Amino acid sequence: MVIGSGPGGYIAAIRAAQLGRKVACVEEWINHAGKPKLGGTCLNVGCIPSKALLASSEQFEKAQLHFGDLGITMDNLAVDVDKMVGRKEAIVEKITGGVEFLFRKNKITWLKGHGKLAGKDGANFKIDVSGDGKSESHTAQHVIIATGSKARHLPNVPVDNKIVSDNEGALAFTSVPKKLAVIGAGVIGLELGSVWRRLGAEVTILEALPEFLGTTDAALQKEAAKLFKKQGLTIHLGVKIDGVQTTDSSVSISYQDKDGNAQTLEADRLIVSIGRVPNTDDLGLDSIGLSADERGFIPVDGHCATKVPNVYAIGDVVRGPMLAHKAEDEGVLVAEIIDGQKPHIDYNCIPWVIYTHPEIAWVGQTEQALKAEGRAIKAGQFPMLANGRAMGIGETDGFIKIIADAQTDEILGVHIISANASDLIAEAVVAMEFKAASEDIGRICHPHPSLSEVMREAALAVDKRALNI
Repeated sequence: MVIGSGPGGYIAAIRAAQLGRKVACVEEWINHAGKPKLGGTCLNVGCIPSKALLASSEQFEKAQLHFGDLGITMDNLAVDVDKMVGRKEAIVEKITGGVEFLFRKNKITWLKGHGKLAGKDGANFKIDVSGDGKSESHTAQHVIIATGSKARHLPNVPVDNKIVSDNEGALAFTSVPKKLAVIGAGVIGLELGSVWRRLGAEVTILEALPEFLGTTDAALQKEAAKLFKKQGLTIHLGVKIDGVQTTDSSVSISYQDKDGNAQTLEADRLIVSIGRVPNTDDLGLDSIGLSADERGFIPVDGHCATKVPNVYAIGDVVRGPMLAHKAEDEGVLVAEIIDGQKPHIDYNCIPWVIYTHPEIAWVGQTEQALKAEGRAIKAGQFPMLANGRAMGIGETDGFIKIIADAQTDEILGVHIISANASDLIAEAVVAMEFKAASEDIGRICHPHPSLSEVMREAALAVDKRALNI
């Protein structure tokens, strides 16, 4: 039994079915049209729909600001927000329908409703499923908890997804706000703020932390801050939110700036994106002797096993980054462990991506973290500006940076800010999984002209032998 059908849950169910298990998956998601849907937050109101809107807004901004440089002119450029949102909904419908097809193909039973552990029945676990006014009980030999996460809200600031929105409401605006405020300069805040800025909103982001993208490499932080400011995103760091007042058509945010001065930000809409919390409420964990920690996470070992034999937890409800692809890998891992195999995950080789423009992606460790631990390192960096393909497609912002061990040359971290960074980072992940040296990437033939050549040049730059600069 898998509880939850997000990227971790549905992949775990499919892999377990491939390995010959009889599998059921519980999912309670009901979409805005009142239909039960598989896929969880990611497919319904997260990764997939946000990337659809990001793509639409990027194309609009390119047409508006950059097509002229390509010799393309057009008149009466306009945005049809309803059509844009409709396209997003169509993509969501297609991809969630695809998961339904995969469940049928792999003979996985979809139990529609809320799944809750209800103790043991001999050697098996009881799971109660309630929904649509009825309740039924099931038993399973193994249980995988994959219930994901939900948006963290500000205390005393109700989210109505009209004036004050979380990520879900911010994906369903019916018009472009004149002034948009965003609390939180993390992944979601930057991505959604970028969508509506490109479409014409004046966007101001308020961030409590004193550093911008503090978990990323310092070189990425500096470059991203410069590019986003140039694009028109206003970002205030080190702020303290004092209060939020709303009317039927506007919102007012009172805050203290980094110097402690009282400030007020007036806007038409507010997006609250201050992180996410695990969905571990009302799961009946105590019925089998489990409990969540003080932050709501389910404690697990390195193989996602809880302290109760045959009960596993994966994805956003356990330690580690809240990333869909991390959840998928853990889903496969657990299904294979149940099958008696011995898989593993190297958590240092899980890539991160922020789908701004340019995209930001990284894997491994930052230069500042390596220096703090006293590791002797060497680094190479190469700009997109010197790459012929980047020039040809008009995407010359950013760079690729590779960090390697000073003695062994093993790659310890790769940091990218550029167009297509989400695709380029995959080469770095493969290299690090195989414990490659920077010299290895430098010796591999890359296609010309391509953005991937910048990865090779950055690897060569580690030993100060880049060829095209």
